[in-house]
Amino acid sequence: MSPRATRRGVGTARRIVVKVGSSSLTRPDGGVDIERITALVDVLADRAAAGSQVILVSSGAIATGFPILGLSRRPRDLATQQASASVGQGVLLAQYSLSFAARDMKVGQVLLTADDMTRRAHYRNAQRTLEKLIEMGVVPIVNENDTVATDEIRLGDNDRLAALVAHLVRADALVLLSDVDGLHDGPPGKGETQLIAEVPDVAALSDVSIGGVGSGVGLGGMATKVEAARIATAAGIPVVLAHARAAREAMSGEDTGTVFLPTGRRTPTRLLWLGHASTPQGRLHLDAGAASAVTVRRTSLLPAGVTRVEGEFTAGDPVDLLDENGHTIARGLVNYDSAELPGLLGRSTRDLARERGPEYEREVIHRDDIVVLDGAPRD
Repeated sequence: MSPRATRRGVGTARRIVVKVGSSSLTRPDGGVDIERITALVDVLADRAAAGSQVILVSSGAIATGFPILGLSRRPRDLATQQASASVGQGVLLAQYSLSFAARDMKVGQVLLTADDMTRRAHYRNAQRTLEKLIEMGVVPIVNENDTVATDEIRLGDNDRLAALVAHLVRADALVLLSDVDGLHDGPPGKGETQLIAEVPDVAALSDVSIGGVGSGVGLGGMATKVEAARIATAAGIPVVLAHARAAREAMSGEDTGTVFLPTGRRTPTRLLWLGHASTPQGRLHLDAGAASAVTVRRTSLLPAGVTRVEGEFTAGDPVDLLDENGHTIARGLVNYDSAELPGLLGRSTRDLARERGPEYEREVIHRDDIVVLDGAPRD
């Protein structure tokens, strides 16, 4: 698909996920900016009135909350960030509710953590909630649950969250709104950098200088947006990155910002979350045969193929799988606790079941709970 056709597809997308950053919603010193929120809501409401289903992934809870708590800048420690989010989330949602109500629209808050999305029952619950809100004509406003997220279960940024939500709801397009007008071939505003209007394949950006940090009230930088684009486009979802003040043009398919062309096909939703939103709690080292079976033949991982266990984890936790050279090749949801697994290594499930009971005939990780990571052999 050409860049022009991709932009047209964004402009006509039936279901679209829009992510907006903190700096586009709040004042430079923190606190909600009512005019900016109203302007964004008008664009989203117009798109919905034209027949599209809109899902908003909104940052801004911490940036809204910290000045209310008397802080002069965004806090750096997790506990104070959580407190700021707790205060700010209600204020931010209240303003969204008022702005959408002025357009006769309702909103519903959906707070997520990575842990919610990697466990089978949890991610299905999130999916059902979002689908029901959309079905009932409610605009879902999604954010990471900053008030309870710990370092171990944080998604890390709302750019990545937006890409994963786009896949979760089977969106037709993802629009990332920021305080920059797109991806540049260097730091914007420094030197003679140029806007990169189109990216056929995110992998081709290896020679482009991507980095920098966000504003004083936000968390993300350009690297997080490129990572979000990589996740979404690999799942077949086109992405546009544009300045928040060009939201209407970006969502209408006009030639603004940077368009990232889709490069892959959709994969099972939970595996996308597992590969991109989970934090491994341990590592399993595999022999050559097991590594090949997992990555090439896509079979389940059995105790006989595991040579070593690292870390502390419980059944259901995500763990990384390493080949005999120590390279991480896959990630999966383990069926055993770390304390129990070492006694099973190198043994067949048949022998274990005969000796310990039928419950030990299960796999260490079922093939449906394994995602092969980038760089691992696939055929």
